[in-house]
Amino acid sequence: MQGHIVSSFEEALDRINESLARMGGLAERQLADSIDAITRRDRTLAEQTIASDKQIDELEVDIEAQALRLIALRQPMAIDLRETISAIKISSDLERIGDLAKNIAKRAQAVDQASPGRAMQGLGRMGRQVLTQLKEVLDAYAQRDHERAMVVWRRDEEIDEMYNSLFRELLTYMMEDPRTISLCTHLLFVAKNLERIGDHSTNIAETIQFLVKGENIGQNRPKGDTTSVTTLEYPKDMPSKDAGTAE
Repeated sequence: MQGHIVSSFEEALDRINESLARMGGLAERQLADSIDAITRRDRTLAEQTIASDKQIDELEVDIEAQALRLIALRQPMAIDLRETISAIKISSDLERIGDLAKNIAKRAQAVDQASPGRAMQGLGRMGRQVLTQLKEVLDAYAQRDHERAMVVWRRDEEIDEMYNSLFRELLTYMMEDPRTISLCTHLLFVAKNLERIGDHSTNIAETIQFLVKGENIGQNRPKGDTTSVTTLEYPKDMPSKDAGTAE
């Protein structure tokens, strides 16, 4: 009888992990498609990406229901309990990643002109880095490799630095040429969504540490986002906002 209970628990946990692996794959695909849609200004791909978010939402609800049922019926302890709780936490992060990727795809529908300067190239590089982080952390989860997860955790600062650079560049374009304000605003939101996806990948890395080691990371998360205190000077030949008619 005891063997049957253990077997049933393991089967239930395997089903949760299978659902989570499928959810992770969908989130990766949705993020990759949203990046392609914005960099290529592909409205058709953007529409497909937006529609695919429903599958991720449904999987999150299903994983949470399976996990809560497992806790209620089996009352797991130690590593089994951590496995179940971690599945709930990671599915929540993947659902938010899906939402953010959908938001990027929505911006792709609004962008109908080429971006100024090197902004789109920078956005593409940032997107690829964020996608790599997501892939790495999901592989770390599949292998229960907390050291690999910590590599992702430490590299989050690189994404923040990319965001800082894009933020300054896009603000500069807007100040130099007001005709770019609408486009650059959309791109700023895309960059922020990518930065937030990086944060959710870091959340997953922290969950892996909790799962494998049974403890939280004992140090502050490395952060490099300085945009909240960034100030830019207007070009010297631009009229001051206080300039008025001559007396």
